[in-house]
Amino acid sequence: MQILKDNIRSRILDVAKQQFELKGYSKTSMREIAVDVGVGVGNIYNYFKSKDELFHEVVRPVLYALEMLLQEHHGIQGEDIMMMRSEEYLETCINEYISLYDIHHRLMKILLFRAQGSSLERFRENYTDRSTELVKVWFTVMQRKYPMINIAIPDFIIHLHTVWMFTMFEELLRHSIAKQEMKAILHNYILFEIQGWRAIIRI
Repeated sequence: MQILKDNIRSRILDVAKQQFELKGYSKTSMREIAVDVGVGVGNIYNYFKSKDELFHEVVRPVLYALEMLLQEHHGIQGEDIMMMRSEEYLETCINEYISLYDIHHRLMKILLFRAQGSSLERFRENYTDRSTELVKVWFTVMQRKYPMINIAIPDFIIHLHTVWMFTMFEELLRHSIAKQEMKAILHNYILFEIQGWRAIIRI
């Protein structure tokens, strides 16, 4: 019985992902999902309390991946700022972005382009605001370790750092780009960012 229930839940998630990707959150109905799954609409609510909860569960893997990206670079476990000088840091960032896109591009498309009407429709803005605050704290921690660095940076510049990341991902999603070309684009984008930050921070 539990295996059967797990199968139904998995099928609901698969169908919901297809519907959200095709029509977006606001134009997708629980009834349509139920029909495609082959269960009564009331049965779906045994697994998910609302369409919004179902949407959250569908995009959960990309939400987690983006959170890990934020925490690993600027959270409590953030990299030492001097790592920005190394080729290893550059390659790590490139590989992280490529992996994030390769694994989660369908869910990223749903999250960034199809979330209108859900509680995640302002995810991009909320993530950017939170990132700005985390980066400011990270800069302060790093200055205690390296007093010579410059952290007198306007909040708006830090804000733009995350805005550019989302814009870059959105443009990759809008255009069909070969993997090798995408790697070159990401290399140049991340190199541009790192060199820019190094100049501003003076490291």
